[in-house]
Amino acid sequence: MKLKSIPLKKRPFDFALIIFFFINLVFVTYMIDVEQLVISNPDNFQYPLWPPAWMVDLVHWYGRTFDPVLIARPAWWRATIWIDSLFFGPFYVVAIYAFWIGKPWIRYGSIIWASVMLTNVSIILFEEVNGEHASPELFRVFLANAAWVIFPALVLIRMRKPYQPFRQE
Repeated sequence: MKLKSIPLKKRPFDFALIIFFFINLVFVTYMIDVEQLVISNPDNFQYPLWPPAWMVDLVHWYGRTFDPVLIARPAWWRATIWIDSLFFGPFYVVAIYAFWIGKPWIRYGSIIWASVMLTNVSIILFEEVNGEHASPELFRVFLANAAWVIFPALVLIRMRKPYQPFRQE
């Protein structure tokens, strides 16, 4: 029995994942995260060549207003940023391609990405609630981070399908 690829237009959730991966790739991983790697002290810095000054200002405003750990940048936080930049960024490029075309080999990488993402976000949210740099605006911070809980959980559900997540009989 030959399995046929399901066209992307018939996989709307996969299209939503592609958009999520693209936003993460362009705005989160290689703008917001890069800002945190190139500016170690948000109280004393010069604007870098990248990311753009408007993004640096937006990140600093958000951190000072809602998310103190983003400004404090403890070592464990920077470690999650490095994971995002070194591993998740390249994953997003490959995942966009694989989900677009419907390549089943992305299944294991997706499961690993979702598992690590859920772990990192759980640690970050625990800090937001109970940590040294707890957020004064928990509801807003949880809303801002909700996509990084929801989408990885949905990817785990999506990839639970045996071996051929993009094929049908």
